[in-house]
Amino acid sequence: MPKMVNEFNEYRSKMNDKILADNNKVIKRIFNLDTNAYTEGALDVKTKELLGLVASAVLRCDDCVKYHLETSYKLGLTKNEVVEALSIATLVGGTIVIPHLRRAYEFWDALEDQDKN
Repeated sequence: MPKMVNEFNEYRSKMNDKILADNNKVIKRIFNLDTNAYTEGALDVKTKELLGLVASAVLRCDDCVKYHLETSYKLGLTKNEVVEALSIATLVGGTIVIPHLRRAYEFWDALEDQDKN
């Protein structure tokens, strides 16, 4: 399963480089805003990542869910903390979020498996 994590990160990096190479001011500013929104502020970084994860699950953006899962994992959030946040996302988003919840669990397992290897 670690292959899943590597493939996601390689594709994301490749496409972000391609997008940013076009030097579009609006797109660059959106990327910058996104990066800066998750820095320490009145809310700590871990809380912001969980908020991003919940919003991404409710909006059904699998790439966004993967990104926030990996960042949460790297920040040291536990599976229980992440699952609790995903339970709120499922409550708010409804049963249509369940397929994304399945993929989120699968990706979290891949993150854990990657550290075992």
